[in-house]
Amino acid sequence: MNDSTLEKHCWAEIDLGALRHNFAYIRRTVGGPVCAVVKADAYGHGDVVVARVLQQEGAAAFAVSCLAEAKRLRRHGITVPVLILGYADPAQAAVLAREDIATTCFSTEYARALSAAAAAAGVTVKVHLKIDTGMGRIGFAVRSGFEEVVAELEALYALPNLAVSGVFQHFAVADSLDAGSRAYTDEQYTLFHRVVDRLQADGFATGTVHCANSAAQMRHPEWRDDMTRAGIILYGLDPSDELHFAPLKPVMALKCIVTFVKDLLPGQSVSYGRTFTASTPMRVATVCVGYADGYPRALSGTQGQGLMLVNRHPAPVLGRVCMDQTLLDVTGISGVRMGDEVTVFGPGGADTADTVARKTDTIAYEVVCGIARRVPRVYIENGNICKIWNDLEET
Repeated sequence: MNDSTLEKHCWAEIDLGALRHNFAYIRRTVGGPVCAVVKADAYGHGDVVVARVLQQEGAAAFAVSCLAEAKRLRRHGITVPVLILGYADPAQAAVLAREDIATTCFSTEYARALSAAAAAAGVTVKVHLKIDTGMGRIGFAVRSGFEEVVAELEALYALPNLAVSGVFQHFAVADSLDAGSRAYTDEQYTLFHRVVDRLQADGFATGTVHCANSAAQMRHPEWRDDMTRAGIILYGLDPSDELHFAPLKPVMALKCIVTFVKDLLPGQSVSYGRTFTASTPMRVATVCVGYADGYPRALSGTQGQGLMLVNRHPAPVLGRVCMDQTLLDVTGISGVRMGDEVTVFGPGGADTADTVARKTDTIAYEVVCGIARRVPRVYIENGNICKIWNDLEET
């Protein structure tokens, strides 16, 4: 962890107090163990610090997308169970066993390959069986034939060097409130538990049973099973525009500074493509954030698509967002000067991750996950900087 003094350029402030608050709220709502999903660098918030904080707060487990993410958690002191939600190369069986990392078993073909690799290495690998009840990505597709899939699952228990330590599924539309989506989510839940109940009735241990994602656990805390999986809600963002959980607090604010202020005369244009030309005298500020930092180029506009907060006032983006710099209209905002702090988006800003997502026709997940590694993560606790992660200064 790099704890050097912050160079004010472009940085992401991560409010650890908000993170702790969100986790406590989720756990109270669910009333049971919570697995913290920290894949994709904790949704752009920085996996190491986030995981350490959540381990302190009592996270029952962590979920990641790949072996590299799981190993990174282990290297940095995470001792609770870690589950890979996606594919892990069977050739890495020895590493999975050595690091005590469970991985997803999603097909008989994969199970056999992992079993063979584990046997060759003389180790036993923990797996969670993935039941596809309607997400349609990976997993044992139980909608294609219940009895056939149950028989296929039960046959896996005889494979050597695999230990079934969990069974899970993933909801496809739990974040949607229309009648069809509600019915589909209910069907997924019912079908999943038919599989779990059948395995248990036939004498097969299912380990940790979990099915509720962010949306499902907040809407249906009674679906807690042995554990729920909290992802986007940990970071204070809603699973969709249809669902809003008011107690959640956004954790990330993207910030930068003003680097240059100038007067723009009528007829003068700014940025690539000359998409904006002043018709009246204006005051324009250059700020040091661009699409290479994760600020979407789609927030470009002739005037007013993206909004940043300068000296407590909203300032519209002028012209095209560049790789490393963006121009703002600060006409009427008094006293703007080089070095002034700018909230690009986030709590207290003119734009939030949600409004940025709506303006760019995407979701808040992509907005926060898209913050570049070159942007330092600055961790705030009780109003003070407690950690700085600067990837460019790591060796």
